[in-house]
Amino acid sequence: MTVLTVTAKGQVTLRKEFLRHLNAKPGDKLEVAILPDGKLQISAEKPASGGRIDDFFGSLRNPHGLHFTIDELKDEIDKAWATRRR
Repeated sequence: MTVLTVTAKGQVTLRKEFLRHLNAKPGDKLEVAILPDGKLQISAEKPASGGRIDDFFGSLRNPHGLHFTIDELKDEIDKAWATRRR
């Protein structure tokens, strides 16, 4: 078991080994849950939006080479909604 020291500001520094275990990097956020018996649970926060913008690039690959105009997409959406209303 590791013992950490609380600073005068009420802060605690986590060791690198703990941060590596959480896969936490500078700027990441950690979630802390209060458990019974004076315990805390710390875990890496999962991004709600799926992560950074860098993770989004390439996610909309078009393997079939299909390309549609905005008007064509709107027409298809309108058709889909029309069949749902029935």
